[in-house]
Amino acid sequence: MGCVLSQLAAKFAFFPPSPPTYQVKKGDNGKLTAVSSSSVPAPVADDPSLDVLLIDTKYGNKIVGFYLKNPYARLTVLYSHGNAADLGQLYDLFVQLKVNLRVNLMGYDYSGYGASTGKPSESNTYADIEAVYQCLQTEYGISQEDLILYGQSVGSGPTLHLAAKLPRLRGVVLHSGILSGLRVLCHVKFSFCFDIYQNFKKIKKVKCPVLVIHGTEDDVVNWLHGNGLWKMAREPYEPLWIKGGGHCNLELYPDYIRHLCKFVNEMENTTTAIRLKRIRQSLGLPSRSNTNSDTSEKCCKIKLCQPKCPRCPKPRCKCCRWPKCFCCWKPKCPKCRLSCSCCCFKCPEWRCCVGNQKGLNGKQEG
Repeated sequence: MGCVLSQLAAKFAFFPPSPPTYQVKKGDNGKLTAVSSSSVPAPVADDPSLDVLLIDTKYGNKIVGFYLKNPYARLTVLYSHGNAADLGQLYDLFVQLKVNLRVNLMGYDYSGYGASTGKPSESNTYADIEAVYQCLQTEYGISQEDLILYGQSVGSGPTLHLAAKLPRLRGVVLHSGILSGLRVLCHVKFSFCFDIYQNFKKIKKVKCPVLVIHGTEDDVVNWLHGNGLWKMAREPYEPLWIKGGGHCNLELYPDYIRHLCKFVNEMENTTTAIRLKRIRQSLGLPSRSNTNSDTSEKCCKIKLCQPKCPRCPKPRCKCCRWPKCFCCWKPKCPKCRLSCSCCCFKCPEWRCCVGNQKGLNGKQEG
């Protein structure tokens, strides 16, 4: 029943442009290019910074990806777009983001969108983004440490799905993100089996900084969705609430690109050591430097208290007050003067110590 309801929900959740705004063709040199199939201008075939890709998913679909290279980039953005759009409409935005943010950018069309094969569904979008991430790893050598996931509207679903699985991501951007599909239709605090994109659960598993961007006048996905995601994030970054912003026009506001640049610059300068320090601070743990200094002063981990040695002036251990002098805790055998103390077999008559409590609790002889 839940599966049937999920399929029904998918029909009302996904609206791919029909017809697609572009087509993918193979040139004489064997390289794939995108050509326009509508009034919307598509990427030009002679753009040297653009790679057009056909990527296979685990469900047998072939999805289209646009990879835009920036020679000065240190990070890569994996962009999951919103509903009712495809790559042909987003190409100009991708170019602006690539230049202004100084990043490489990978955008892709979900199954059933643009020139991608298959039908759109929640499970297919999850398989789509996993296939694209694998392509980034194998074809371009990009690791999760150098990756920022960007999800717009419906794209926040696959974005958080992948982000919850990658513990060493550099960062996540949620642009007009949703708490869940059902919560877009009605304000409820419970979920059903057919509720798609349950981001309110997955956001809690993301272990990297999360930037939330949302318009205060969004009449498609209420601002409360963005605010809720920001509050649930484990490592929330300073959010951007664009006053008067709607659902599809946030890119037109100057604060949008300015705040994104600030976020990307900070992610570039954030090393693994800095991230670990912030995590320890958020958990209330001492910094690693303090921990090392504390452990360097400790000589052992046995937390017992023994009396001072009456025969030698050696100081007791700082951490557990254990005497450093071995004569205090290895009594000698009264017969052979060797240290037997029931745990050493140097004395041939070691049984003399068993039951002799004077050597352990009473006065030491010898």
